[in-house]
Amino acid sequence: MTSRAHLSSGGVDFIADVVDGAFVVRYWGATLEGSLDNFPFTRSVANSDYDAVINPGVMREHSRGWLGYPSLRGHRNGRDWSSYFKVSEVVSNAESFTVHFSDQALQLRLTFSGHIDSQGIITFELELHNDGDEYIVDELWYWLPLPDRANESLDFAGRWSNERNPQRRAIEIGRWVRDSHEGRSGHNYTIGQIALTSNTDFESGESWSISLKWSGDSQYCIEKTYEGITSIGASEKFLPGEMILAKGGSYSAPALIAGYSRNGLDGLSHSHHQHLRARSRHPQTPRLLTLNMWEAISFDHNDERVAALVDVAAEIGVERVVLDDGWFGSRRSDRSGLGDWQISPDVWPNGLKPISKHIRARGMQFGLWFEGEMVNPDSDLYRAHPDWILSEQGRVQPTWRHQLVLDLSNAEAFDYVLESTSAIIGDNDVSYIKWDHNRTLIDAGHLGRPAIHRQTRAIYRLFDELKSRHPGLEIESCASGGGRIDLGMVDHVDRFWVSDNNDALERQHIQRWTAQFLPLELLGSHIGPTPGHQTGRKLELSFRAATALFGHAGIEWDITKLSGEEKRDLSSWIAYYKNKRELLHSGRLVRVDYPDESAYLYGVIAQNKKEALFNFVQLRPAIQSQPASLLFSGLDPKARYKVEVATPAGQPGMMLIKPPAWVDCGANVSGDVLMKLGLPAPILRPESALTIELTSLAK
Repeated sequence: MTSRAHLSSGGVDFIADVVDGAFVVRYWGATLEGSLDNFPFTRSVANSDYDAVINPGVMREHSRGWLGYPSLRGHRNGRDWSSYFKVSEVVSNAESFTVHFSDQALQLRLTFSGHIDSQGIITFELELHNDGDEYIVDELWYWLPLPDRANESLDFAGRWSNERNPQRRAIEIGRWVRDSHEGRSGHNYTIGQIALTSNTDFESGESWSISLKWSGDSQYCIEKTYEGITSIGASEKFLPGEMILAKGGSYSAPALIAGYSRNGLDGLSHSHHQHLRARSRHPQTPRLLTLNMWEAISFDHNDERVAALVDVAAEIGVERVVLDDGWFGSRRSDRSGLGDWQISPDVWPNGLKPISKHIRARGMQFGLWFEGEMVNPDSDLYRAHPDWILSEQGRVQPTWRHQLVLDLSNAEAFDYVLESTSAIIGDNDVSYIKWDHNRTLIDAGHLGRPAIHRQTRAIYRLFDELKSRHPGLEIESCASGGGRIDLGMVDHVDRFWVSDNNDALERQHIQRWTAQFLPLELLGSHIGPTPGHQTGRKLELSFRAATALFGHAGIEWDITKLSGEEKRDLSSWIAYYKNKRELLHSGRLVRVDYPDESAYLYGVIAQNKKEALFNFVQLRPAIQSQPASLLFSGLDPKARYKVEVATPAGQPGMMLIKPPAWVDCGANVSGDVLMKLGLPAPILRPESALTIELTSLAK
C-alpha cells in the first residue's frame, strides 16, 4: 500500500500522507518544485498540550485529540458516537486517489477519493458504509487545510432580487458558518466559500475555494482553532434523523469542488469556468437570444396578444420565445391552478399547438414555464390529493406565494408531475422549459421522516428523465430568480435565471459575483422594461443592453410597444449579441481592479487573446472630476490591438463633456501599453456603460 497521495495538474498540487493510520493533507496550493520526502513536518509541542504532536487527518476525530469540529457526527441511539478510523488502503496516481478507511469497533467503513482536472480543480467524494446495526448520520463534512497566510474569507449574501452581495472579512479564531435551511440552495446561498490572502484582488494573490454539488440544505465553514490551525469545509445539512443507514446501507455525500488560484479571483473563476465547459453535458449549441413574456403579459394570456409579441420578436431577430406562468388550469393569478398541468381552455381554447406552430414557422423555438414541485391549495390536484404535500404530523404548512410543496418522494406524485409535464412538452413541440421554484420547504416530511434529501434527489431524477424522453430539451433553473443556483443543479439544467431583478444597475453586481463560479453562457441576462418592475428606476436602453450582453442574453419586455428607434436599436443589439456570443461564451472573464468604486471595468478575452470585449460602467457619480485611466488586464503584451467603441443599442448615457479622442476615432495600441498605461477614461453619466472592442492586428 502506498502511503502518499499526490495530485498534480493545472499548476496545482495536492499532497497527503498516511500518518499513524490517519490521512493527513500536507499541502494544497501552487505546484511545488522539489520533493517533500525529507521535509520536517513535525511541529512544536506547546505547554499545557498533548505530550506529542497529533495528526488527526481529514477525519478530525475527537478520539485522535482533535478539538475543532469533526468530519463525522453520528451514533447508534446514543452509542458508537466516537469514531477512530484507520486507513486500510490508498490507491493513487498523479490525477486521482482513493483512500479506504475502517473503524472495526463501530463497524463503519469510509471511502474518500479525489480527482484533479487540467485546470487544477479537484473533485472530492465521500461515501460512508455501515456494516453494523442501524446508524444515524448527523453530519459528514469535507475538510481541507488552509495555510496561515489565508487570513480572509469571501462569500455572498442576498435576498430575493438582490442576490450575491460579497462579504469579505478577516479569519479569526472560531467558526464562520454559512448555512442554508430552505430545502433549496436559496437567494442567500453563497454558491461557494472562498479563503484568500489580505492582498488578493481580481488579478493577483492567492485564493482557495470549495463548493458542494448540491441543491438542498447545506453548510459551509471556515474554522480557526486556538492553535492557529485554519480549515475550510462543507457538508450537506440533515434534519434530525434524516439520514439513517440500515445494516449494509451507505451514504454518498454530494461531491465537493475545490479550486486554487495564485492569479487572483479571476484566476479562480477561470478554473471553475473551464472545468464546467469541459463537461460532456455542457451546452454545446449557441445560446439563443430569448424573449420571455412574463414582464410583458403576466397572467393576461390570449392568442392575439401573444401572437403580436411573437411577430415583433421574429422581426427583430429573437431566436426563442418562452410563454411564462398562466397558460394552465385556473391559473389567472398566483392564487389558484398551480399543479393542474393541463392547458386552460379559457385562455387557450385551441390549445398551445397553434401558437407553437406559429412560433416555429417564424424560425424560433417554443419555450414554456412550469413549477412542477408546487401546488396551490385552490387546485384540482390538491383537492384530489391533499396527502401529496410535504408535511409532518398532519399539519398543513403556511403557504408562500399561496402555494404548498408536492412530495416528490411519493411515487404517485412524482409520476403525475413527470407524465403531465412530459405530455405537454411532447404534444406541443416544446424545446425549452423554464422551471420555477417559488418557495422554501418547511415541515418537509414524508411518512414521518424528513425528506429534503429525497426531494433534492427526486428533482434531479425528474429533470434527467425529461431530458431523456425529449432529446435536445433545454431546462432553465429559476427559483424566484436566483434562489437555486448551485453546482449540483448545474449538472441537470442548461441555464440559470440569475435574478428576478431586471434593473440593469442592480444586475451589474449580481451578475459580476454569480460569475465567480459559473460561466456567462449559463447566466440568463435580459433587457427589462423601463421603468424597471422591481425598482421603478428609469434606465437608458444602451445601459440595459450593455448589461444584458454579458451573459446568455434575452429580453423581458413588451416589445409590441417599442418606438421605431427602440426597435432599430434592439434589433441592432440582437445582431451584435449573435456576432459576439462565441467570444462571450468561451473566453476568459476579466474583472479589472478599477481604483474608483463608482465604476466597473470588465470584459471577456478570447483564449488566444486575439479579441476582447469590455464594458466600462459608471454606476454612480464619481467623487473626482477626472476618472481613473482604463488599465486593461489579460491581453497579449506583444500584440497590437485595434480599439473601437461599440454602440449596438445606441449611444451610452451621453458623456458630460468632450470625450477622449479614441472614443470617437479609435486607437491602435500594444497590449503592453493598454495594461500598463491604459487609455484615458471618458466621463460618463451615472448608470451608463461604454462597450469597447479590442481586436489584435495581424503582424
